[in-house]
Amino acid sequence: MQRDIFEPEHVQFRESVREFLSRHVSPFQDRWNADGIVDRSVYTEAARYGILGFSVPEEFGGAGVNNDFRYNAVVAEECAYASAHGPAFSLQNDIIAPYLLDLTTEEQRRRWLPPFARGELIAAVAMTEPDAGSDLQGIRTHARPAQDGWILNGAKTFISSGIHADLVIVVARTAPEPDAKASSAFTLLAVERGMPGFDRGRKLDKIGLRSQDTAELTFNDVHVPAANVVGEVGRGFIHLMRNLPMERLSIALNAVASCRAVLDMTLDYVKSRRAFGSPIGSFQANKFELATYETEIDIAQVYVDRCITALNAGTLDATGAAKAKWWTTELQQRVVYGCQQMFGGYGYMTEYPIAQAYLDARIQTVYGGSTQIMKELIGRSLGL
Repeated sequence: MQRDIFEPEHVQFRESVREFLSRHVSPFQDRWNADGIVDRSVYTEAARYGILGFSVPEEFGGAGVNNDFRYNAVVAEECAYASAHGPAFSLQNDIIAPYLLDLTTEEQRRRWLPPFARGELIAAVAMTEPDAGSDLQGIRTHARPAQDGWILNGAKTFISSGIHADLVIVVARTAPEPDAKASSAFTLLAVERGMPGFDRGRKLDKIGLRSQDTAELTFNDVHVPAANVVGEVGRGFIHLMRNLPMERLSIALNAVASCRAVLDMTLDYVKSRRAFGSPIGSFQANKFELATYETEIDIAQVYVDRCITALNAGTLDATGAAKAKWWTTELQQRVVYGCQQMFGGYGYMTEYPIAQAYLDARIQTVYGGSTQIMKELIGRSLGL
């Protein structure tokens, strides 16, 4: 189905993203997968192409793209089509940028936005802990008031870009009462590379997305100056909830684009692979399954495009984003599994892109809020 949400400038931007990925990402992916991390230089190069930091105001070195998530969609989709999951461009554009743009002071903007727009400052959000994921009430990382700031202690895990990150926005409990309501218990503290007591643990060994670095982080009496509070003290939970719909829509975008990429490569394969004298795509069982995927991907794309339009209009709520996130990522699991089956033994070989797609897809129903959490949120919206 023809999509109608993009303007000519988005089509031109898509061509630029494709060119960048073909030149500066695709040739290096095998090495990055082996190393478990991308070269930092890919971020600065992406910034030169306008792929990073385009939402940053021009006065701070960005393109000044204001409230148009279609540009974010183009980046997420093209990275998915190219299986370019190592560089965490969507993390920077879709998740980090809103914190730096909407919650920072003028002094913080002057300090952080110019290097962010140049791709020189890589950032991360640290929420998940060894014993706490979606349930914020379980967070133990805490900060106590100190002279001109806070003393931060705790540990975080599964932090995307945790190794490369120069700036980590840490979710910390700042309310002295252990049973304080989440809406007033947490504060976002920006921890910078080199602060005493801030240490990175091991780079985690994942089954998929191997070149996208993920790390454990520890904070031992880290002095975080008051000037590094992001947003308002005690309103960290509110700030997080405000940005979650965009994060979940970003994951949904990637999921639908990944489905399309996997289906396309499978169609090419089943038209040329023969069994019993005929292309395997001509067998009714395979033909019907692929027809189902084609239909479901189109339907998912329509809903996601509506969510993009709603986000630009400021009307996408947490429930709508949760629906998009769980449905599209579960669809991705079915499409990748079913298509991999059609590759037979070749689908089990890591040299085939379908095998890598199978491994990379698995995390999609987990991070950003698991499918079960998404359904819980939707259920609550129904008064259940």
